[in-house]
Amino acid sequence: MEIRRATTVAELLAAEHLYDGPAREDWAARFLAAPGHLMLIAYAEDGFPAGFVSGIEMLHPDKGAETCLYELSVDEGHRRRGVGRALTEALLAAARERGCRGAWVGVDTDNDPALATYRSAGAADEGVFSMRGWTFTEDH
Repeated sequence: MEIRRATTVAELLAAEHLYDGPAREDWAARFLAAPGHLMLIAYAEDGFPAGFVSGIEMLHPDKGAETCLYELSVDEGHRRRGVGRALTEALLAAARERGCRGAWVGVDTDNDPALATYRSAGAADEGVFSMRGWTFTEDH
């Protein structure tokens, strides 16, 4: 397995089977152009995108730079082989290289595989929290 930073729209689109929904070329281009956005893709020996992790660097006056592990996904046929942990550790290494003071991830409390992956990569449990969201439609 090889982990590489995605630098082209084609790479992001080729990993579409790992996303929650269909990828859009314009969104992929915008992701790559945005400062602080990072996607690492794990490739199987045959070149198949076996997993990805995305992170977003955030900066705040009293916290400095932190990385949010935005999403982690591993192809079903490649799970339980350390791909998720390797991707998480690669993202954490990239965050350190960029001068981030820490990293965090929001995860559902019943997502046992994700919790185990993050725990194996050294994440500390910082307690239960509630997440609220807003969804905007394209016309509003």
